Amino acid sequence: MAEIDRESMEYDVVIVGGGPAGLSAAIRLKQLDPDLQVVLLEKGSEIGAHILSGAVLDPCGLDALIPDWKDKGAPLNVPVREDNFYMLGQEGKVRIPNWPMPGLMNNHGNYIVSMGNVCRWMAEQAEELGVEIFPGMSCSELVYGENGEVKGVVAGVFGLEADGSYGPNTEPGMELLGKYVFLAEGVRGSLSKEVIAKYDLQAGKEPQKFGLGMKEIWEIDPAKHKEGTVTHTMGWPLGSNAGGGSFIYHLDNNQVYVGFVVHLNYENPYLFPYMEFQRFKHHPMVAELLEGGKRVAYGARAISEGGWQSMPKMVAPGVALLGCSVGMVNVPRIKGNHNAMLSGKAAAEAAYAAIKADRSGDELSDYETEVREGAIGKDLKPVRNVKPMWSKWGLTASLAFGGLDMWTNSLFGMSLFGTLSHGKNDADATGKASKFEPIDYPKPDGKLSFDRLTNVAFSFTNHEESQPAHLRLKDVHTPTVVNLKQYAGPSQRYCPAGVYEFVQEEGKDPRFVINFQNCVHCKTCDIKDPSQNITWTVPQGGDGPNYPNM
Repeated sequence: MAEIDRESMEYDVVIVGGGPAGLSAAIRLKQLDPDLQVVLLEKGSEIGAHILSGAVLDPCGLDALIPDWKDKGAPLNVPVREDNFYMLGQEGKVRIPNWPMPGLMNNHGNYIVSMGNVCRWMAEQAEELGVEIFPGMSCSELVYGENGEVKGVVAGVFGLEADGSYGPNTEPGMELLGKYVFLAEGVRGSLSKEVIAKYDLQAGKEPQKFGLGMKEIWEIDPAKHKEGTVTHTMGWPLGSNAGGGSFIYHLDNNQVYVGFVVHLNYENPYLFPYMEFQRFKHHPMVAELLEGGKRVAYGARAISEGGWQSMPKMVAPGVALLGCSVGMVNVPRIKGNHNAMLSGKAAAEAAYAAIKADRSGDELSDYETEVREGAIGKDLKPVRNVKPMWSKWGLTASLAFGGLDMWTNSLFGMSLFGTLSHGKNDADATGKASKFEPIDYPKPDGKLSFDRLTNVAFSFTNHEESQPAHLRLKDVHTPTVVNLKQYAGPSQRYCPAGVYEFVQEEGKDPRFVINFQNCVHCKTCDIKDPSQNITWTVPQGGDGPNYPNM
């Protein structure tokens, strides 16, 4: 391909991603030195458009970054007042008491929030400090320097031809160059994935593990609403088919967040995570809460669950990985936003010190040290065995041993189990269809449960149809020749947005269709495809979901 002529702009730090990690880094950099030139690029149509999280927020990250956040009007308006844990059977439930749980599981002092709205507020704080924020700007390529260091990104490419080539109407975008580049793309970001592979940052670490989180916002009968109530469940409907569970958070304005997480290391390729979520809402406890209400939004995204032992090396020449690009979710606490904020702050402090010392393009090793030895490491290391226990021993045993492990870590700073391994990655965990029976899922009733395409409309997702698909196949034959024949075509089920389908026309071989317009950027296909044949890349800037207050 001929060299593309692009304009370039130079900054001190270039940040990719307008989530809690990227925004925290931008804010901290300008707090440390108002004269630093900082730019933040966000692929969503606005800050918050692609943010989806539970979310119960531990404010420790905000406390460290903006201690007077209350006075500045941060949208943390619903303190947690009640914590409930239940084990569900098909018709009943058993309350798990709070008292045997380690203190780290207590939500006292935390807030039920919309992380999209928290990020919108953080963006206001960043802009007041002088950060340049450009939403609607997908970063599609990295720019490398002469010595192999990352020195910038290409952003704002529009109007590619259908085959992905540059045509007469293509806007080639710009190069935004920095002394350091921060990748805060969230889970399985395309640039972060390239950096991890290029510099072999996963070497010596466990494979990253993931879950698929799906979420709806409901407006419910005011008589059933209990503001500040947090409920988590495990068990039905997943049973032994997969790990995972649910969350139900009562925020303000008679709204509840109803969410469901399925760990992506499940074996049965017939498992249909989205339909498990829809079935969950028919449990008597949930149905009673939602009946008479209405769903007002839907979305989905992958969650990094590997924790302490899966975090890659976070730095390479000129670049640092922040937040979920590394994987900083505390699985038993179901929280990661606070660690994302702390990582952004730590990266900013390391970059500031380096720039003041006239450095650029090298490894910010102080950032990595702070993450592993500071507050983030202290949060993640004590719970490192919960996820592998769940995967290896099942739910009941992991509750008992995981609780014991968290207690010994909390009390004595040690584990009886050492550090357990995760084993296979989630794609390799998928079993052949011949070893399993198909699962019969009840048809959605249109009141409590909905078909995927109806629900995707409530994610307000949109993609310019003339652009090439941002979901790329390494081999166009693999979906039908391998995945359909050996794994019963799991992409038609693991995708929570109905992007993939196999079309069977009379007298013809099955045809694999990618409806990329439906994509909500969850990245599950990039993670779970058993042949690792699908690569998620960024579409044109501004495309994708437009979440109002997820």
